[in-house]
Amino acid sequence: MSQSFIMSIDAMGGDNAPDIVIDGLEYYLKTEGAEHDVQFLIHGNQELLAELLAKAPMTSARSTVQHTELEIDMDMKPSHALRRGKGSSMWNTVEAVKAKTASVAVSAGNTGALMAISKLQLRTKTGVQRPALAAVWPQKDGMCVVLDMGANVECDAAQLTEFAVMGEAYYRALFHKDRPSVGLLNVGTEELKGNAVIKAAHERLSNSELGINYIGYVEGNDISFGDVDVVVTDGFTGNIALKTAEGTAKLVRKFLRESLQASPWSKFTTFLNVAGFRKLQQRLDPRRANGAVFLGLKGVVIKSHGGTDAIGFANAVGIGVELAESDFLSELERTLNALHDEDDNIGFIV
Repeated sequence: MSQSFIMSIDAMGGDNAPDIVIDGLEYYLKTEGAEHDVQFLIHGNQELLAELLAKAPMTSARSTVQHTELEIDMDMKPSHALRRGKGSSMWNTVEAVKAKTASVAVSAGNTGALMAISKLQLRTKTGVQRPALAAVWPQKDGMCVVLDMGANVECDAAQLTEFAVMGEAYYRALFHKDRPSVGLLNVGTEELKGNAVIKAAHERLSNSELGINYIGYVEGNDISFGDVDVVVTDGFTGNIALKTAEGTAKLVRKFLRESLQASPWSKFTTFLNVAGFRKLQQRLDPRRANGAVFLGLKGVVIKSHGGTDAIGFANAVGIGVELAESDFLSELERTLNALHDEDDNIGFIV
């Protein structure tokens, strides 16, 4: 049994909250929770949650509910969330991490509001200009980490370098690999390609003595079909790539279902290969990659997709458990300090 810790949960955030939140916690405990001594501090409407917890005995046994009737709407502007969000389920979820009552916060609520509230309460680590949103991404032989996924539309070379350091530390904590490879997303792998920002970040990472396994430029197809562990890009490009991949996965699944049901013969062959098709469907399931982390904060905050179901939310919880049981925050601070010391020594211009 692992060391005991508390996870703070925003029960009211998301398109289908609070139902999928409680269902997701119950699913996690049934499938993986026996190996981890995690307790839940759940924030939301106590009356609604009591009904749901009565049907989720494993979650109920590990949970404490902190009542609030206030919620952050999914379409609320971040500035409004900062002014009006105090005391809401999202605010209290993050506040528990700030107060060190909990180790990790998880919410499926409004992304912009969660970023604003988290940054206000937890602050960024020393030297970090902006937090980055990092997500796991399915590959042919496992998973990679991509950042930024939309928190920072425009980035300079210094920020991309910080993203590389933070993404590398995150990958090590999540997948327990000593020296994950790090690549910088570009329009080609040739040295002459890319804009001035990309080239400056590439030069910085190539000449760094941080010990990062930087492999240079990677292209868009390497995200899903390459051998790189961490892909670094700006939030504009990363978010478009994410939405494109999600749409492509849905299209492939739709085409596959139609093909398998097109005729009596295809239905028969599908029946004969049901195990193989089930495995393929699981690999194409975007819920396996649900759960993005705001990197660079003085605390761990995980953003679940707002439209996910119980299985997807459970995956986000699983990421939180992995980080809580690791030395992620201290290791991240160590590598960031080394980066900023190196910047000071060479006079790196932001």
